[in-house]
Amino acid sequence: ESVNQTLRAFDADHILLLRHLIGADFIRFVSFRTIYHNITGETPFCQDTIPWSVALSDGSVLRSLIVDLCLLALFITQHSLLAWSPVKQALQSVLGPLNRTAYCFTTALALQVLIRLWQPVTNAPCLWSVRDPPWSVWFPLLCFILHFLCWAIICSILMIFDYPELLGIKQVYYDCLSLGDPLLHKPSGARRLLSHYRHPVCVELAVVLWLLPSLSLDRLLLAGTLSAYLAAAHSLDKHDLAYVCGQMSSRMQIFAEPHGSGAAEHEDGNYKEK
Repeated sequence: ESVNQTLRAFDADHILLLRHLIGADFIRFVSFRTIYHNITGETPFCQDTIPWSVALSDGSVLRSLIVDLCLLALFITQHSLLAWSPVKQALQSVLGPLNRTAYCFTTALALQVLIRLWQPVTNAPCLWSVRDPPWSVWFPLLCFILHFLCWAIICSILMIFDYPELLGIKQVYYDCLSLGDPLLHKPSGARRLLSHYRHPVCVELAVVLWLLPSLSLDRLLLAGTLSAYLAAAHSLDKHDLAYVCGQMSSRMQIFAEPHGSGAAEHEDGNYKEK
């Protein structure tokens, strides 16, 4: 019992720290920093008066890009290496149910290092920049609204997408109750989908990465690298699509049916599937 209480306390503390590490900082870094910069009219991130030939031969620009590329490589290496089957199995044998928790914790640390050490490229022109009125005001506001909606959708999807299992909470809880791996309690179609598509927020994150009032050189590196990594990180096929469509159809039928015994029986029959 004391071991179980220790595991629960450790996991609860980890989740609070994880939310602190990557929540507000990551949203501010990826999304609202550039938008706020444009709305307030502060010193721009880019220098459009500098020719590209001069900017790309500037030592400070190249150093910043190299540092940023190394930070992205650090994050991708951590995120991919710990998910690689041999490493994952080795860590599972050592950490047990805390394996997923450790994976999320190291991901948060890697993101925190990337955020803190990121080098903006200010001595180069923007690839695009909306600075002519009235769009210099309206377009950043439009970006702010769309980014806010995207982050709201991301949070909602993560909650629906078995958030406790995604962060490793459920693994520890199930181990304390001797229930085994929570993934084994999911339908085979759900397990197959999760093995091919662990990140259910690709479209929304792509909008956040690319829809900006101005796109600097370092932001191009960040958006391009993360978009390519997200695109390569999943391998959905027609079987996964059929499973998702079937689940959506089942949920819509539940919502469409009137409240009563029929709806209750339908919900009971799909309880395990949920």
